[in-house]
Amino acid sequence: MARYTGPMTKKSRRLGVDLKGNDKNYDKRPYPPGEHGRGRIKESEYLLQLREKQKARYYYGVLEKQFRRYYEEANRQSGRTGENLLVLLERRLDNVLYRAGWGRSRAESRQLVSHKHVLVNNKATNVPSYRVKPGDVIEIRSRARESQAILGSLEIFGSREVPGWLSSDANAFKVTVNDLPVRSQIDAPVTEQAIVELYSK
Repeated sequence: MARYTGPMTKKSRRLGVDLKGNDKNYDKRPYPPGEHGRGRIKESEYLLQLREKQKARYYYGVLEKQFRRYYEEANRQSGRTGENLLVLLERRLDNVLYRAGWGRSRAESRQLVSHKHVLVNNKATNVPSYRVKPGDVIEIRSRARESQAILGSLEIFGSREVPGWLSSDANAFKVTVNDLPVRSQIDAPVTEQAIVELYSK
């Protein structure tokens, strides 16, 4: 299955959560899309678990196969599998750029990386799924700092609260990874235990 490129508002309304984080259209119609959007749906346990998995997938912009691999890796690690999964997703490079306010959405941040506008420890990378680690320094390449898209995002979202595991210097176009994220620092609207229960069946 290819990456979803349709309107995210539709997915937000279907899953009952603002997946973009700044979707004004979702606020106008916070009920499922379609003719029967306001009708009642019998919510089975499986449906609730599946919905949480889909929320996480669309929230971080990850394909089904990728998501399954993240889950399997999280399951091999010590500690709580659900929390491990969210930590792995948070450490994606495109997510770090979004958290720092350099992109209006994770999709826009992913495009910045794909176009090689980003340096990690002074090395160019075009891999959005690159996993950052403590001590990494991420910055925008000098030739891309005049980009209207980046400047516009910083103007609008530069004041976005940066989680404690990162430190951002908007003037220097630089983000430093201080530590690994913990669950209390991840504001993803996901019940990770439901995802674990779904994959454990």
